[in-house]
Amino acid sequence: MKKWFIGGVMVWVLVFALSFSAFAAPMVLKAADDHANGYPTVEGLKLMAKVVDYMTNGQIKIKIYPGAQLGSEKETIEQTQLGAIDINRVSVSPVVAFVPKTAVLTLPYIFRSGKHMWKVLDGPIGKKLLDDLSSKGFIGLAYYDSGARNFYTVKKPILEPSDLKGLKIRVQKNPVMIDVMKALGASPVPMAFEEVYSALQSGVIDGAENNEPSYWETSHYEVAKYYSYDGHTRIPEVVLMSKVTWNKLTPDQRLIIKTAAVASSYYERYLWAQMVKKAIKAVKAAGCKFFYPNVKLFQEKVKPVYEKYGENYKKLIKEIQAVK
Repeated sequence: MKKWFIGGVMVWVLVFALSFSAFAAPMVLKAADDHANGYPTVEGLKLMAKVVDYMTNGQIKIKIYPGAQLGSEKETIEQTQLGAIDINRVSVSPVVAFVPKTAVLTLPYIFRSGKHMWKVLDGPIGKKLLDDLSSKGFIGLAYYDSGARNFYTVKKPILEPSDLKGLKIRVQKNPVMIDVMKALGASPVPMAFEEVYSALQSGVIDGAENNEPSYWETSHYEVAKYYSYDGHTRIPEVVLMSKVTWNKLTPDQRLIIKTAAVASSYYERYLWAQMVKKAIKAVKAAGCKFFYPNVKLFQEKVKPVYEKYGENYKKLIKEIQAVK
């Protein structure tokens, strides 16, 4: 009787505990993105949230804050490091300030094509770079696509480096990109993205560089009709998680988060490809023309940039270039 009673109490406690956990308040994780709703990266995070919600039976939910609600990329990276933001989708570019090694991914022409980039990022090199983020307080979950940056100009297409000589080209406030333009013979003009349309229209600048969706959505195609596919950079996006939050999760929860992030990566890539097709169709209908210069001529010109920014990562650069 005593033995049965003790056993009965133990079973009762277990049932009570399981029942309580089923009704416990879910863990809500904050996710940041500086793009608006509908943009591929935001939609990728939304899929990640759905998968996590389903696989944890609602015990972990991800609340997404798009449109830079939580701050600029630099600000949100700092907050992620501290644990104030749990998940963060950012470009690799601002991550360089925290993990210098990632600068390799921003070098000009480091990737021969989109296919080459994904072979690198989905393989051992990409995984190792994600793992390296942990030393700075981040967990690298997955990469997202942001296409290739190409030139678009007002008066003529860019078919070889000499076509850039003397042209004022808007660039991000990024020392690598400034030096890339100088190496190609252009005059770099660091400028806020919001100012580019009027600068192209007024002649303050002769051209800019970006991917097709940005070229289209900002209406830059209205004043710069020549789009030249040189693909000088293919800087990926990365989904980060705060190590502070990661350390609070169980091994099973970590596996679910990681699996959901990888699934969302493939979905985001699909959405990005669809967005590029839509952008190209729209700007062609508006009379814009596309050109395909000899990229090897441009690669030769930017060698000094590699000597300056890739000096400490020669082995990694060779490994990336060796991927077939």
